[in-house]
Amino acid sequence: MKCVQEQFEHALLECKTAKDVEALKLRYLGKKGIIQDQMRLLKEVSPEQRPAVGAQVNALKVYIEGKLDQFLSRIVDQEREQRMAGERLDVTLPGRAHFLGSKHPIPATIDEIVRILKDLGFSAQVGPQIETEYYNFEVLNFAPDHPAKDMQDTFYIEPGILLRTQTSNVQGRVMERTSPPIRIACPGRCFRNEEVSARSHCFFHQVEALYIDQGVSMQDLFSTFREFVQRLFQRDDLEVRFRPSYFPFVEPGTECDATCLVCNGKGCQLCKYSGWLEICGAGMVHPQVLRNVGIDPEKYQGYAWGMGVERLIMLRHSIRDIRLFSENDMRFLRQFHGA
Repeated sequence: MKCVQEQFEHALLECKTAKDVEALKLRYLGKKGIIQDQMRLLKEVSPEQRPAVGAQVNALKVYIEGKLDQFLSRIVDQEREQRMAGERLDVTLPGRAHFLGSKHPIPATIDEIVRILKDLGFSAQVGPQIETEYYNFEVLNFAPDHPAKDMQDTFYIEPGILLRTQTSNVQGRVMERTSPPIRIACPGRCFRNEEVSARSHCFFHQVEALYIDQGVSMQDLFSTFREFVQRLFQRDDLEVRFRPSYFPFVEPGTECDATCLVCNGKGCQLCKYSGWLEICGAGMVHPQVLRNVGIDPEKYQGYAWGMGVERLIMLRHSIRDIRLFSENDMRFLRQFHGA
């Protein structure tokens, strides 16, 4: 045992790195190490001497373990000090640039729209993206043979279940469970079975506004929308116009335009030289929609409007390709940092 101890101590003094100490530990304390060899030799010792020899082997094992741990700790400390001495910072070197992230332009614009509508008295409401045909179409006065219900426009998961084509599905759900007055904004993602191109995509985002109360008129729609657009574009002099249009869920319906932000109404390529940019569709809620959700159209009236978020951003920033919003191109997205 004394010979094994002397050999160990000599080998320990030759260790220069933590790696050397680990190798020595494996050599003496491993499963096939020297201490295990000593344990196996106990069967050759007489029964009378076996307890004493076993105690010596165990004592040697404890001694080696303690020496190794102590020596390893000292070497690790030395290596750390040497490493830190060689890693002194040169304070004259230029700092490393840190790029801060920012919101994607779509959720950032949705937050901006909802914030303005909240200031105007609307509350934000959300609904499911996987919807029934009833809440997506029927409650909104879509005829059974309406083209929008065909497979060319809608992603059907199974008969009667689909990916919503508009956030108007939120309106029917809220009106069913809430008594007027109702004033809500409905942001969210929508899906339509369209060919992906520079001007259309199979998914997009909408924000819709709905107001139901007694005595609501088109004048309420005009004034509220004008105030909303002026706040959104931060221009008090921005002109708004309304053109008659048709939508199944409103009567009368209207298209809402604003002065082109690029040419200030003089005419340019973006506004097709008309001086106006189409913002959204709107109108007075159809009486049949109110009946479908249990609201008396003789007592209550309301207006609604809905806008595509991607289209709005494209108009504000003269973007020509809607696909840029979903391609994760940092060269494109960095342009909106801090915007």
